[in-house]
Amino acid sequence: MTALDPDKEIPRHIAIIMDGNGRWAAARDLPRREGHRAGAESVEDVLRACGDLGVDYLTLYAFSSENWKRPESEIDALMGLLAHFLQEKTPTLMKNNIRLRVIGHLERLPERNRRQVRESIERTAANDGLTLVVALSYGSREEIVDAARALMRKAKAGVLDPEDLDGATFAEHLHTAGIPDPDLLVRTSGECRVSNFLLWQISYAEIVISEVLWPDFRREHLEAAIAEYQRRHRRFGGL
Repeated sequence: MTALDPDKEIPRHIAIIMDGNGRWAAARDLPRREGHRAGAESVEDVLRACGDLGVDYLTLYAFSSENWKRPESEIDALMGLLAHFLQEKTPTLMKNNIRLRVIGHLERLPERNRRQVRESIERTAANDGLTLVVALSYGSREEIVDAARALMRKAKAGVLDPEDLDGATFAEHLHTAGIPDPDLLVRTSGECRVSNFLLWQISYAEIVISEVLWPDFRREHLEAAIAEYQRRHRRFGGL
């Protein structure tokens, strides 16, 4: 297991693009849904690790707006896994003082999933430990357009002077309002792209690419990513 430097900070907010479920399943001659099922175990392990390490926010890219283009059978399997996770793991979130927040266009989800999401959010709302942010039916370009529309409506109504618009005000209209920007973005499976994920928010995040497929990703791999983060010098555009 990678040794973390106790004299250097743990990232306050870690965001993860969970990639590789399909390839993991294909390598084992299994249907893609089995890859997603195995990936759910990685979520549990990473959640525990973040809680132990003192991470404040963990954002997981669970289902993108583009994922609606996938075969109906795969979408049904993913929605079934989401329902199972919320039903079975919400008590665990409560036990571990984890607050759930969900970002994205939830109106596109089946009613059963929307109801379960709302219930889990409400049940965990008072928890003040790790905040788990799940991106569902989420796309960052859509999010930015949503923010722009909201600001345009305010300007049209005379509530906002366009000359007063700044980055902080814009960020308040994103789905992630109130959540600090990620310090560390991890993408699994070796792919080197951000896939329409938190485009505004990751402007100064450190990016670590892991070759490990998401269903095989465990605490040791998360700690390796954090160790890499600790070795870097964050300049935020300065020297």
